[in-house]
Amino acid sequence: MRSILLMAAMLATSGCTFVHLAPGAGKVSVLAAAPSGCAKRGEVEVSVKDRVGPYARSEAQVRDELETLARNEAPGLGADTISPLAPPRDGGQRWALWRCRG
Repeated sequence: MRSILLMAAMLATSGCTFVHLAPGAGKVSVLAAAPSGCAKRGEVEVSVKDRVGPYARSEAQVRDELETLARNEAPGLGADTISPLAPPRDGGQRWALWRCRG
């Protein structure tokens, strides 16, 4: 019975995201690789749950949430662009933060 309730809860929330953009983060650009001609403002490591009990969360959803968390950190460090330093692993990922615009 418990596993049925857990499955139902997962299905009900599978399309939902639990991470939302912070103010200012919507203007942060995301690049696949480090940009040239930009000033590095720092690095950040972000993480989310990649499993709910014995069930793995959607890889795409985890990636989206990691990106959103990294974008949320950028304005606080004066960055306007982010790029991943490595692929996601076990629900975590490192990002470089850059200042590319004026």
